[in-house]
Amino acid sequence: MTRTLDHILLLAGTSEARQLAKSIAQRFAAVRLTVSFAGVVKDLPDLGVPTRVGGFGGVDGLVSYLQEEGVDLIIDATHPFAAQMSRHAVDAAGQTDTHLIRLERPIWHEVDGDTWQHVASTTAAAEALPEKSRAFLSVGRKEIDKFTNRDDCFALVRMIEPPERPLPDHWHLVLERPSKSVDAERHLLKHHKITHLVTKNSGGASSYAKIEAARQLEVPLLMIKRPALPDANTAASTAEVLKFIEQFVDCRD
Repeated sequence: MTRTLDHILLLAGTSEARQLAKSIAQRFAAVRLTVSFAGVVKDLPDLGVPTRVGGFGGVDGLVSYLQEEGVDLIIDATHPFAAQMSRHAVDAAGQTDTHLIRLERPIWHEVDGDTWQHVASTTAAAEALPEKSRAFLSVGRKEIDKFTNRDDCFALVRMIEPPERPLPDHWHLVLERPSKSVDAERHLLKHHKITHLVTKNSGGASSYAKIEAARQLEVPLLMIKRPALPDANTAASTAEVLKFIEQFVDCRD
């Protein structure tokens, strides 16, 4: 027997969130869906469903939103490193007795040919870079300031939008999304004579090509570990999230 589900709040920020938004709108058309973006990236996709952009104002603000908008289910499909939002979602769900499920991509694991050094944070990664290394920094716009004091190193920096502050003059900035082509990523690493790749363990397939390219070129990685998150219902795929929704919604006509 199914239970009532009137309003889903989808916390977005990943490719999986975009897939979920479309799938939920198609499969559960009678359920109200709101997709929320943090607003870190201005070039947001048009998902064809109601969206909101910007923070909620901490846990208290999220609690107020859940109550005022009658949210029955929170789907946390934010980036694995958006730890504050994930923690706020768990706290707010607990305070309002709102169902919650978090989509957690499986982490990347080393395979034969990889040379990884696991580090606890971007700060630790910046400290661990060898002197005069040529690093490909795939860490995002918010974290790049942790590396700018390493003026002894060259850095290739890729992000979707420009950083808030200027980068060192001898660094190279590329404004684009990660390529899914291993050949393109290998060419990028070779062209800039990269000696080290620094990246977060985000998981997923959309940005894995750079890791395969580094493996082929025998470029070592500094792999930043994911932050610890509070316990919650979790799913490893969009299919699992959709199955979770089905227990609340009778999608049979």
